[in-house]
Amino acid sequence: MKLLDIIDKKRRGMTHSAEEINALIQMACSGKAKDYQLSAWLMAVCINGLNLDETAWLTQAMVESGKQLDFSHLKGVVVDKHSTGGVGDKATIALLPLLAAVGEKAGIKVAKLSGRGLGFTGGTIDKLEAIPGFETALSNERFTEQLSQIGMALSSQTPDLAPADSLLYALRDVTATVDSIPLIAASVVSKKIAAGAQIILLDIKYGAGAFMKTVEEARELAATCREVGKRLGRRISTVISGMEQPLGLAVGNALEIAEIVDLLNGKGPQDLEDLCVVLGATLLRQSEEAVGIANEATSAEERVKQAMRDGSAMASFREWIVAQKGDAAFLDDLKKLPQAKRTAVVKADKAGYLERVDAMSVARAAKLAGAGREEKSASILLSVGVKLNKKVGDAVEAGELLAELYLDDAAITPDETGALDALYAAFSISPQPVEPPALLDEICL
Repeated sequence: MKLLDIIDKKRRGMTHSAEEINALIQMACSGKAKDYQLSAWLMAVCINGLNLDETAWLTQAMVESGKQLDFSHLKGVVVDKHSTGGVGDKATIALLPLLAAVGEKAGIKVAKLSGRGLGFTGGTIDKLEAIPGFETALSNERFTEQLSQIGMALSSQTPDLAPADSLLYALRDVTATVDSIPLIAASVVSKKIAAGAQIILLDIKYGAGAFMKTVEEARELAATCREVGKRLGRRISTVISGMEQPLGLAVGNALEIAEIVDLLNGKGPQDLEDLCVVLGATLLRQSEEAVGIANEATSAEERVKQAMRDGSAMASFREWIVAQKGDAAFLDDLKKLPQAKRTAVVKADKAGYLERVDAMSVARAAKLAGAGREEKSASILLSVGVKLNKKVGDAVEAGELLAELYLDDAAITPDETGALDALYAAFSISPQPVEPPALLDEICL
């Protein structure tokens, strides 16, 4: 089978067979397909699309391009939650101890492989590395053992899981072919299946601070991911959530860890709590159904909320940190997390109601302060970022604090002036009351 024929077929808008897609992925992984040939195919897909059969075949081929984790020998049910990414989105880290606290009866085990962040702030791995001593690179053996012992494990992604995805994604990133919904769905779902989860929940973001800018795009991606999962024998559910303004109040690695501590102590921002309750309750219900538990006297939502208030989620968080060699002392003294050297503030220039906190402007401020990176090998400043004091809909007085920009030493702060300008640009104030943007659009199980 010739690669040129496969490329030409999609260029002319025709439908691939499963054999053609398998051949393409095999040639990509063996090096027989050149980057310029794969880029041509990706552009043809971006223009002409893939149908659901093609998308499922591509996903399966990407899964089979590398190793697959197998947790079928473990008792209970293995779950995974994935977010398409947003500003201040630290829900993944909070969900592990929450589910461990409420899911013992169903035997819930949360297996999560995550990466470093590119762009405005660090990814989940970077955030966890703000915890002193926390180990983020676990062997498959240690990962599985920890999953069995405490019901949760999180590690950095390994290159042998769905390597075809990494190869294609690197090309998509530099060929303007990232925003193809079939390619996004295949990328996300292939990694989740290769990582061994039996129940998968996707939090698909839309809005100014998300990759999908409209709710319609988010719904299309969600539907595609669910259908691909169905065709490949995996249960995938989706939650569509808004990202017009940052999630929670903290944006930046150590700042977000501190906010998770507040959340698990029952003192977190309301929007972050609401999202974690929806995500946690969804996975709890599905897991209980999978193992035959039904008709619990207390709703899943109430059990997740209770775990935030009775100390059980915090106890699980402490257990998780210790299991991955972290120093849990910061849970009692947040000053043991990396600390910024100084702050700059943004204040309201007039009284009124906050009508906009632009997520991307806040993200830009955090990145310019040093919280994000352009290349995966670049270092970041774990202590810097943004902490909001107001959210959309809040009343403000002239001169009232809107946000703080956390900065490191002047000598190593990348662009303090640019960061402060970006943060000022994030806010606008209306004389009339303003409704906050919706957090949740739809939940599809």
